Amino acid sequence: MNEVINTIQTRRSIRQFNDKPISKEDLELIVDCAIHAPSGMGKDTWYFAVVTNQDLINELIDIMKVELNNNAYTMYHPTALIIPANLKDNSHGMEDNACALENIFLASHSLNIGSVWINQLRHYMDSKNLRTFLEKVGIDDSMVVYGIAALGYYDTKPVPKIRKGKFAFFE
Repeated sequence: MNEVINTIQTRRSIRQFNDKPISKEDLELIVDCAIHAPSGMGKDTWYFAVVTNQDLINELIDIMKVELNNNAYTMYHPTALIIPANLKDNSHGMEDNACALENIFLASHSLNIGSVWINQLRHYMDSKNLRTFLEKVGIDDSMVVYGIAALGYYDTKPVPKIRKGKFAFFE
C-alpha cells in the first residue's frame, strides 16, 4: 500500500504517553511538515511554539485545570507540545492551523510518535494566566491558538480503527 495512505489510515489519537523524550531532530522534522501545510492565500502567518520543558507543560496543564474547573485535567501527560498560533486578523488562521495540525499528527505517526489534538485553549484566550503563559512561549496578544498537538511515545501500538463515512459518486 502507498506509504502516505497507510499513514493516514492507521493514525490514531493517543491518550496515554510514556516518559521517553522526543528528540529535537524529530520535533524539528514534525514542525517542518507543519510549515509545509496549505496556508490560505499563501500567507504563512503561523507560529509554532515547541515545548519540551516539563515545568512549562505542567504550568499550562495547571492553568487549564483552573480554567476548566477540572483538577483531573492532564493533557494525557505529553512529553512535548506543539502549539500553533496564528494572527487574529488572518481570516484563514483557523483553517491554516487545522491543516498544520493534521500534518503534525501524520508526521508524528510516521515516526511512531503518538499525538492527540487538545482544543480547549481557544475558548480561554482572554484568560490573563493563559495569556501570560503564551507570551512565555512567544505567542503575543496579536495571535490566537486554535488547537495544540500533545505528543509522546506510546507503550502499545494503537490498533487502526475502522472508520465509517458516507460518500456518493455523481457521474
